[in-house]
Amino acid sequence: MIRFILSFFGAIFSLVTLGIFMVALTIGGVFWMYGRDLPSHESLAQYKPPTISRIYSGEGNLIDEFAQERRLFTPSEEIPDLVKQAFISAEDKNFYSHQGYDIRGIAAAGFEAIKSRGETVRGASTITQQVMKNFLLSGDRRAERKIKEIILAARLEDTLDKEQILELYMNEIFLGQNSYGVTAAAQTYFNKTLSELAPHEAAMLASMPKAPSDYHPVRQKERLLARRNYVLREMRENGYIDQATYDAEVEQPLRSVQNGDFESFRTALPPRDYFTDEIRRQLSEDFGEGEFFTGGFSVRASIDEEMQVEAARTLREALEKYDRSRGKWRGTGEVIAEEKLAEENAWRQALALVEVPRDVILPTRWYPAVVMEVADQQLTVGIEDGPADGVVPRSDIKWMQGDFAANFKRGDIVLVREGEEGQWSVRQVPEVQGGFVAMDVNSGRVLAMQGGFSYQDSVFNRATQAQRQPGSSFKPFVYAAALDSGYSPATIVVDAPIEVNTPQGLWRPKNASNKFYGPTPLRTGIERSRNLMTIRLAQEVSMPVVAGYAERFGVYDHMGPYLANALGSEETTLYKMVAAYAMFANGGERVEPTLVDRIQDRFGKTIYRHDDRECVDCNSDQIAPNAAPKIVTDREQVMDAITAYQLTSMMRGVVERGTASGVVKLPVPTAGKTGTTNDAKDVWFIGFTSNIVAGCYIGYDRPRPMGRGAYGGSMCGPVFQSFMEKAVAKYGGGPFDLPPGGHFIKIDRFTGARLPDNASGEYVVAEYFRDGAEPIFGLAYDGGFAMGSNLPLFEEVQQSGQQVRTSTGQTTTVGPKANFGTVSSGGLY
Repeated sequence: MIRFILSFFGAIFSLVTLGIFMVALTIGGVFWMYGRDLPSHESLAQYKPPTISRIYSGEGNLIDEFAQERRLFTPSEEIPDLVKQAFISAEDKNFYSHQGYDIRGIAAAGFEAIKSRGETVRGASTITQQVMKNFLLSGDRRAERKIKEIILAARLEDTLDKEQILELYMNEIFLGQNSYGVTAAAQTYFNKTLSELAPHEAAMLASMPKAPSDYHPVRQKERLLARRNYVLREMRENGYIDQATYDAEVEQPLRSVQNGDFESFRTALPPRDYFTDEIRRQLSEDFGEGEFFTGGFSVRASIDEEMQVEAARTLREALEKYDRSRGKWRGTGEVIAEEKLAEENAWRQALALVEVPRDVILPTRWYPAVVMEVADQQLTVGIEDGPADGVVPRSDIKWMQGDFAANFKRGDIVLVREGEEGQWSVRQVPEVQGGFVAMDVNSGRVLAMQGGFSYQDSVFNRATQAQRQPGSSFKPFVYAAALDSGYSPATIVVDAPIEVNTPQGLWRPKNASNKFYGPTPLRTGIERSRNLMTIRLAQEVSMPVVAGYAERFGVYDHMGPYLANALGSEETTLYKMVAAYAMFANGGERVEPTLVDRIQDRFGKTIYRHDDRECVDCNSDQIAPNAAPKIVTDREQVMDAITAYQLTSMMRGVVERGTASGVVKLPVPTAGKTGTTNDAKDVWFIGFTSNIVAGCYIGYDRPRPMGRGAYGGSMCGPVFQSFMEKAVAKYGGGPFDLPPGGHFIKIDRFTGARLPDNASGEYVVAEYFRDGAEPIFGLAYDGGFAMGSNLPLFEEVQQSGQQVRTSTGQTTTVGPKANFGTVSSGGLY
């Protein structure tokens, strides 16, 4: 009997032992099978999480940020213990004691699942397992994934210490509202740093990993509050906070940015504009979009925030002035349905969802509004963030055609700004657009850029992306090629009719005045923007040479060597043109335009710096109080320094006597050039002082004539003047540097004749000539064009004995049959 009993229990023991062995063997086989082809966990030791790239102004102010995942990486040692303890209490209270997986947690989760017959299935993943899931595995709920997760977690515990694992987790975890990691979440929900968080705020963040969308602070406020209090209770039970702290914290209301309890961190950021978006576009091309959006770059922009405001203001003023001169009301095209207008809350909610520009300040902020009532003498509007019964008086719309009833109806969404005496003024985004760029002539640093009227209305940057015809603003490159080829400001070029046979037919270019002025010095040609002189000069120098100059200055990559291009018919960008003019101003040295001074990577290492010039004595204490440090540069000389000075002197004449006179009047020496294309489809002005160059163009996005009175001088000139008044007040200015190797000779600016040194008067100008290259006076160039037969001296001569003004400024009478059929095609006449 005893033998039987022993045999029975021996068999039972053998079966149990064999069963345990088989289970162990099965588990071992499963883990071996799933552990063979797992991703390497060792890469996490070198892991660099995607982080925000931020853009700062020169003064160190944060002005924009870009990220695919909004994450601010924070090392473990900089994360407060309170925050760590909140997450450990919520997610893995045995974190510091287990080896990557928690057997007790897994058993408890399994028991709960069996007890509820599968209705309650909760995860038992440790923080280490969650790291593996987030980094190396998928998030699906399958046993296979869980097994792989446990295997990798155990391996990771052998590779990294607990603090390194916690660092990965707390910087990678998604916490809702596009916030990844605890630092970004603290900013998103509370606009606080981690060190500023109270225990109940840390507990709220620790409530999020379970399911951020299910614990929204507004939509699921009660549920989130219960979860927060659970985390606080766990923190108390784990000994991280005492009973008194728990009692105080659990009574705190659930507060967040989303509930309006704190101001959003985004309010400290200015609205995104053309400048920072252009940085994004350029750096995405240079580094790759993925690297820029995830690399955690710190970008120091060249922007001058004060001057950027001025650039936006001056361009907007010009665009609105032109738009109002057309007298047409277009509005926004948006409407709120009648049924939503009855209750204030309803129309305010609808208005908040409408996509209209909210970034316009001219001269005060523009607000979206909805038309509530249309009367004969006033318009009643409900204003976003303003009164529900704002009044627009009849006097406000005197600029537009028609009355209130003809232009507005109830429900229309309009833009308004505050007017006088509590009344409001209706506004609209102009149909005409434009661009503006200002930069330092010596470094190429872009100080201000405006790519249109409103970034929120149109993100297309017309300063850098719009390809437009520069018109006469291109002419300085023709004159630069000529001056470098041996011509001088006193060289005579014939201003007379031209006929050119082209595949498209006979081309007869003409001056803007429809008149021809005979032999004229180069200086007067550029001051008065004479088209025919420019074509003849381009023909003399040769268009391949002119094209080479334009390419050397970066205006074009490959310019077509066609005569029409001498008048600026080939398209380019304002950005390239302004950068090229900077080289005129700085004596002919190459500058590369930039919106970025410096870029640092996530570790603070400088990976790009724009200005590589050497400052010899910047750190010396021996510099005299009124002296500047010595800057050594080895930059390429794009054009001869004397040529640059000659051209600058001639372009000063444009401002003082030519097509920009009367508009541009700065207290420092200023040079520039206007540009107006055929039918005034584009108008330009680019000008510079000794240290700042700025340029403007205005035109419709789909080019069409802007009408009579649209000229570069009249439309863009005031933009330049208004901006540069502030720029000169801030940056100063002075005489243009006079290069060595030349001497001054006085000439008659009408005839090009040499004058005695003591000559004076309005017709006298001192030109700078190269030493050893004595100019030849009295020789005229016609570009080799034969005079067309019977071409009228003045266009459309209708009367006999027409009074005309000659190139010397005198008045004479030209007979009705005066033509070039009897005049030699070369020489003086």
